[in-house]
Amino acid sequence: MSSALARAVEIVGGQSALAKAIGTKQQTVWWWLNRAGTVPGEYVLAIERATKSQVTRHDLRPDLYPAEDVA
Repeated sequence: MSSALARAVEIVGGQSALAKAIGTKQQTVWWWLNRAGTVPGEYVLAIERATKSQVTRHDLRPDLYPAEDVA
């Protein structure tokens, strides 16, 4: 289970609320949490917006959105 996605679900108020906020179904969010283990890239930015950046794109998909260098 993605802890970042679980945090997003909690912040937004549940799987149904997150699904509605990002334009998908509750069952899809459940699938990501319990089976897929990751969020498809096309939903990452919507989740970031839905959580008001409390869960970032990097939190959700560090493979697609690596941390910026702060050198």
